[in-house]
Amino acid sequence: MALANRKMQPLALAQVRIADGFWRPRLDVNRTASIPHIYALLKKTGRLDALRLAWKPGDENPPHIFWDSDTAKWLEAASYSLAACPDAALEKHADAVIDLLAKAQQPDGYLNVHFTVVEPDRRWTNLRDWHELYCAGHLIEAGVAHFEATGKRTLLDTVCRYADHIDSVFGPGKRTGYPGHEEIELALAKLYRVTDEERYLRLAEYFIDERGRRPHFFDEEAEARGEQPLRHRQGDRSLEYWQTHLPVREQSEVVGHAVRAMYLYSGMADLAAETGDEPLLAACRRLWQNVALRKLYITGGVGARHGGESFGRNHELPNESAYAETCAAIGLVFFAHRMFQTEADGACADVMERALYNGVLSGISLDGRKFFYVNPLASAGDHHRRPFFGCACCPPNLARLLASLGTYVYSASDDAFYVHLYVASQATAEVAGRKVAVTQETDYPWNGDVALVIGLDRSAKFSLRLRVPGWCRKFTVAVNGKRAAVRVTKGYATLRRVWKDGDTVTLAMAMPVERVAAHPAVAEDMGRVAITRGPIVYCLEQCDHRAPVRSIALPDMTRLTARFARRILGGCVVIEGSGLAPAPSGWKGNLYRRAADLGAPRPTKIRAIPYFLWDNRKAGAMTVWLPRA
Repeated sequence: MALANRKMQPLALAQVRIADGFWRPRLDVNRTASIPHIYALLKKTGRLDALRLAWKPGDENPPHIFWDSDTAKWLEAASYSLAACPDAALEKHADAVIDLLAKAQQPDGYLNVHFTVVEPDRRWTNLRDWHELYCAGHLIEAGVAHFEATGKRTLLDTVCRYADHIDSVFGPGKRTGYPGHEEIELALAKLYRVTDEERYLRLAEYFIDERGRRPHFFDEEAEARGEQPLRHRQGDRSLEYWQTHLPVREQSEVVGHAVRAMYLYSGMADLAAETGDEPLLAACRRLWQNVALRKLYITGGVGARHGGESFGRNHELPNESAYAETCAAIGLVFFAHRMFQTEADGACADVMERALYNGVLSGISLDGRKFFYVNPLASAGDHHRRPFFGCACCPPNLARLLASLGTYVYSASDDAFYVHLYVASQATAEVAGRKVAVTQETDYPWNGDVALVIGLDRSAKFSLRLRVPGWCRKFTVAVNGKRAAVRVTKGYATLRRVWKDGDTVTLAMAMPVERVAAHPAVAEDMGRVAITRGPIVYCLEQCDHRAPVRSIALPDMTRLTARFARRILGGCVVIEGSGLAPAPSGWKGNLYRRAADLGAPRPTKIRAIPYFLWDNRKAGAMTVWLPRA
């Protein structure tokens, strides 16, 4: 086994305590509202009781093929929450669910409710469509999270037995196969790291390397079921849906189902980092560049098409019809996080930050009890969050990501401490043979000023590396009140010195309001601009305007000002200025008119709010991109 290929390692959740004015209230809502709300709906919909294996043919509400994954993601969220904030009631619920899972496990280690009680004779017969390995991956992630959060082995031992069973079924010299919905690959890498059992990493490697090989496994599997392979009806491009059109090391364009793709690429990045597999890492780099430069919404959303919940062509980024599934943005966060651990490249962290503050956070309401599955960048006013979904992947996925936020803020290497996100918090890590404590204070993202206080029992020489976000044009760094000259390499400003206890570093980032244009190949955004400030993307909501927001143009010379509005949407920075709305008269009886006959557009006040906060007030139209006047 080669040495790990990472430039740094993320801090564990137990090493970080968040006390942030922006994130702490949202994490509290996640803990007190979202996690209990999701638990209640898992109970109401039968997902939890299904673990009792009491369903029998003829009963209503048969356990679905992916129900186990919803329960597993909730357990993962609960585990992270317990690590940050002990809660006896939540721990009792989690332990009860874990007990049901352990009892539902079959003597050979198999653990899937649907294929235990509904179709026990159809185990492992349709990996393409039936989510067995996907559910297994989420159960494994939950087992690792619960062990790391609580020290208990109850769920970890259960998922290890399941992983052992899967390893006994699939692999070289055994049964051929890999999942239609990727997820288990990254989960097995996590299980390897916590158990040091190399078989789990090799199983992940098998699933990754087998993908896309010929003869095509999905074809053979379909024929074994007596079905015609899908690609015989739809052509080879149908294989792109599952990212099986080519072996993964030959892929260079992100295609197909966006969530599946992001999970696959995350697993590939994990494997490349753990094994030092350079060709695999090169494929990850190509895929990263394609998504970041050609298929990424300004909000950090990915996946343009409703059909197949999939990526479109390069630069295909429609606004009102955008799919941009919440889970896909979460998957992008996973992929970005793994890439900058390996690459030490702030551009990857920029994408992660943009997704977190926009395309992910938009997925949940302020009260934590309603969710977006789809995140368009324009709406006629008929798109709203819902309490739950039949396909309930997004709510528990949001809950687990928010509960684990602390793992995304910092990393450490042998001689450097990295700050990726600006979140008021306390962190501890081993650097240069010393225990280093860092206290961060900031009002980010509303303000670009950050202060970091270093805590040491003895002086130590190491590098402090601060991400300078790609949106930042001007910044200054000072150490103990004296301005410091810093060198920015791949998006990180480095301070290397002998640090003493109590040393203070300040980073001041100018945070002006910006107008952003899209690449000319993005047809829907030609002649339009979006408003941003720092990492936040803004939108216009109808309830703040008299004129229809989707008809308002923004003159290039209009001055836009930012102010913190305490009474709007729980307190946020809004951006205000003046736009132009078309004259409303003269249209009666007309669908089209000569442009020369139109009256002059009228000035109208505008107020832009953070995109992630839209649809928390009155229903109405919304738009991110505005025509330039």
